[in-house]
Amino acid sequence: MSQSSDPSILSPLGKPTEYRADYAPELLYPISRQLKRDELGITATSLPFVGEDIWNAYELSWLNPKGKPVVALASFRVPATSPNLIESKSFKLYLNSFNQTSFADTETIQETLVRDLSAAAGATVCAKVEVLSSRPQAKIAYPSGILLDELDIDCDTYQPAPKQLVTVDAEKVEEILYSHLLKSNCLVTGQPDWAMVVIRYRGRPIDHAGLLRYIVSFREHNEFHEQCVERIYCDITRQCAPDALSVYARYTRRGGLDINPFRSSGEFVLPENVREVRQ
Repeated sequence: MSQSSDPSILSPLGKPTEYRADYAPELLYPISRQLKRDELGITATSLPFVGEDIWNAYELSWLNPKGKPVVALASFRVPATSPNLIESKSFKLYLNSFNQTSFADTETIQETLVRDLSAAAGATVCAKVEVLSSRPQAKIAYPSGILLDELDIDCDTYQPAPKQLVTVDAEKVEEILYSHLLKSNCLVTGQPDWAMVVIRYRGRPIDHAGLLRYIVSFREHNEFHEQCVERIYCDITRQCAPDALSVYARYTRRGGLDINPFRSSGEFVLPENVREVRQ
């Protein structure tokens, strides 16, 4: 699949697009992760983190062999080691292309999704499809840890400000800090993206007020979800030098999809795929 250094050139994102209802894997548009990782000083051969991007799809449907519609939920796990992320609108258009296409069964749908998404990402993507007739359950919960949002702070910077990240001269701790105040904007369209971010670390205490100001500083920043999380991870690593770190963001859905990137130094594992209350 072709790629461009400027994701707006060939991407359907931000452009009027005619929906297709016939299966069309060519709609998937990959974007090189390395384009933004270069800005952060990350080399392709030595990633400073492990992790994956969890996608949840709420608008998946196809026809059974008799022409009767089937509706389902789906979740996908794209490894952070994949060379490409998948542009979200192209993902939405691709899923909608199943609508008027007949498939033998759910297993065939799942195998098709894995094949196409893995080809676009350049690495194996895991997929789970649950038809609604099987009554799948969803869990909505808040993370454990300390909510930062009630801190009474002044904010006047709305582009990423890593200098806000400082440590406190005290004994090392392990804590989970989270905030609902993360907002960034789509790199191409400028549309707002809303998220809860969860930061878990072990090391010298990170100043909570400074961390919250740093999170707020993304408010006018233009970058894709996955790129924002990697920027946060790298900034905390460089400014605070924790012994262990994970950054996890749950973004609200758009077009029937939500994206939830997770990056970790390796000591902290990916949490359950539990929805943030706004999802």
